[in-house]
Amino acid sequence: MSVLQVQNLTKQFKDFTAVNNISFDLKEGEILGLLGPNGAGKTTTIQMLLGALTPTSGTVSYFGKDIAAHRSEILEKVNFSSTYTNLPWLLTAKENLTYTSYLYNIPNRKERVSEMIKQFRLEELQDKVLNDYSAGQLTRVNLAKAFINKPQVLLLDEPTASLDPESAHFIREYILEQREKHNISIIFTSHNMFEVEDICDRVMIIKDGKVVANDLPANLAKTIKTTTVSFYFDEDNQESFIDFCVEKDILHSQTRKRIEVQVAEEDIPKFLGSMIQRNIQFLEISIDKPTLEDYFIQMATREIKNEESNKFESIT
Repeated sequence: MSVLQVQNLTKQFKDFTAVNNISFDLKEGEILGLLGPNGAGKTTTIQMLLGALTPTSGTVSYFGKDIAAHRSEILEKVNFSSTYTNLPWLLTAKENLTYTSYLYNIPNRKERVSEMIKQFRLEELQDKVLNDYSAGQLTRVNLAKAFINKPQVLLLDEPTASLDPESAHFIREYILEQREKHNISIIFTSHNMFEVEDICDRVMIIKDGKVVANDLPANLAKTIKTTTVSFYFDEDNQESFIDFCVEKDILHSQTRKRIEVQVAEEDIPKFLGSMIQRNIQFLEISIDKPTLEDYFIQMATREIKNEESNKFESIT
């Protein structure tokens, strides 16, 4: 069942169209990655999903109700966090969470605030004003605010951007745990493709205000046909391998003793067989299949296209 439906959503400003007729849904318990280059329209989309920005056209509905007509009722069950949103600087974490709790119908507010402080490791910071917090500490307060009303739908805009690796891992695990316990539906934006692959069930990519991809992360990665194969050689075999690549017009790059080539995955056995026939021996090999990050980079730089026909048919 879908908890969020977006139909033909468009936002036009005076000089440009930020969001251009996009449609998608968010299923109950799903984590949907919302990705795109800077300026793609992600922030504008989130602002319209929150009802903070009025669409030029199109509709946003939660739980079968239009947010334009039922905003207060809907936002009781929705929350939001962004690394780039400022909370009142001269209030403590505890005060921020306490005052935020009054925006929602939360029973036992004091207990809920204490629970959030504990869960987000803010015990030693709770009585310090936010002006004295680091960027990572502010991120944790923002996330605590987002979970305080036990939302059914959560919009997270780069929730780990300012965190160290251990804290980012903790937050990812916390998000997955809350989804498992409470079946929360989440829209998740990030520039960290590893964490998107790690926690998102589905990925939607926006570019120039339009949806250009909407699929499982693994399926998007599979659309890239070439695989990176890395070799390490001794000096003699390195020279022979470079000559081999030049002769066969094989794309390659070299960093000291490491040489990378781009090969279609199904052609790797044929490629290695040709090396054996030439008596080119390597010390080490590694094969890196395409990832969501590879797809994103190619999409962002307008390089996604049909791969060239097999370059290895003539290799003997």
